Amino acid sequence: MKKVTSIESQKAKRGRVNLFLDGAYAFSLSIPVASMAGLHEGQELTSKEVEKLQNDDLLHRSLNSALRYLSPRPRSETEVRNRLRRQGYNADTIRQVIDRLKEQKLIDDADFARFWRENRENFRPRSRRYIEFELRQKGVDAETATEVTEGLDDELNAYRAARKKTSALTGLNYQDFAKRLSSFLRQRGFSYEVINRIVNRVWQEQTNRNSINNIV
Repeated sequence: MKKVTSIESQKAKRGRVNLFLDGAYAFSLSIPVASMAGLHEGQELTSKEVEKLQNDDLLHRSLNSALRYLSPRPRSETEVRNRLRRQGYNADTIRQVIDRLKEQKLIDDADFARFWRENRENFRPRSRRYIEFELRQKGVDAETATEVTEGLDDELNAYRAARKKTSALTGLNYQDFAKRLSSFLRQRGFSYEVINRIVNRVWQEQTNRNSINNIV
């Protein structure tokens, strides 16, 4: 048995305390973990209780890290696992965190895939094949990636992407315009057939606008 002789707030890190056992510093704990355990001076702890405190604190820290990672946008399960692995957490702790996040509906690969598709469509259009590839790279299983991207219109998304790019291509002749816009669309996974149609369409629209502006 070890006796709790002191519990001191950390000055360097808010929200954590230093635990002293038998007059010597033992380890630090997050305040929520210490509070849940009901720690107080004079309390005696078995070796198993000490080990549980350390494991609970490890889980608390890893869960908070995962939640911070999830705060800007949804993430796939694989993204969260890889993040925690890079931070040095062990496999058992990562498994517990993933299970907890799933229980709380904070990670779901199908929801993440739908978010990714909508984000790409609205802000950075890509081909269906390219978006499916991105999802697979992020650990989404093949069936979910295929299902979520089903129905994507490559022609429409290529047009959206091209329209965003045309302001940077103003004043070019057709050859240079086509070369640069084609390269831009290829990098986003669109087929040559789609690219050719969209390049011609956007060029014609730009030419028509210029003609109208010249008349006005």
